[in-house]
Amino acid sequence: MPYAAFDRSIKIAASILAADFADFGRECAAVEAQGADWVHVDVMDGHFVPNITFGPAMCQAIRPHIKGVMDVHLMIAPADAYLEAFAEAGADILTIHAEAGPHLDRSLQVIRALGVRAGVALNPATAPEAIEQVLDRIDLVCLMTVNPGFGGQSFIESQLPKIARLAEIIGEREIHLEVDGGVTPATAGNCAAMGADVLVAGSAVFKGGSVARPEVYGANIRALREAAAAAL
Repeated sequence: MPYAAFDRSIKIAASILAADFADFGRECAAVEAQGADWVHVDVMDGHFVPNITFGPAMCQAIRPHIKGVMDVHLMIAPADAYLEAFAEAGADILTIHAEAGPHLDRSLQVIRALGVRAGVALNPATAPEAIEQVLDRIDLVCLMTVNPGFGGQSFIESQLPKIARLAEIIGEREIHLEVDGGVTPATAGNCAAMGADVLVAGSAVFKGGSVARPEVYGANIRALREAAAAAL
């Protein structure tokens, strides 16, 4: 499994929601070659969120093109029936929403039993304390800093204190704190300063570049990383 030993260094997770849908394999390889630490896959069902994106078959198709971590974010409800399929498709991390089902603890146990790292995502209106009873089940907390469903939205500034509160709850545990939504060089620094160590970025990574011009991806990734580093 390409998931490396835990550390708190800033990681850029490139969201392929903003990539060229006709060329996902080469897009994944390009952003990794240009410095992305993780490849983030936003799975949406048109029910839990108002959009439909990818399923297990797409994850399986791009897995051979990803050398590092495939970070799969399930914005679906219910999620339990699909956990095994996404694990078999090659997910390194499977993140489910605290709001998407009644038995969060049990769902997280299933993910871990499948040999995959387990994550919990929180929508903007969900209190950070929602993770307190499952801290021993998780490897990652994903805070949504937009309302999930579409890329390209603006960062919700009221979520910044929530990042700090989640960092406080996590404490010294080996749990990544991921921020997803509206992350740009203008917002990355504040996220890192509050305690986030994984920054999901779609538009901010892929804007202006292509498989034919991957150096733009590299410049975008460096801008995000430098903004985060400057804040630390």
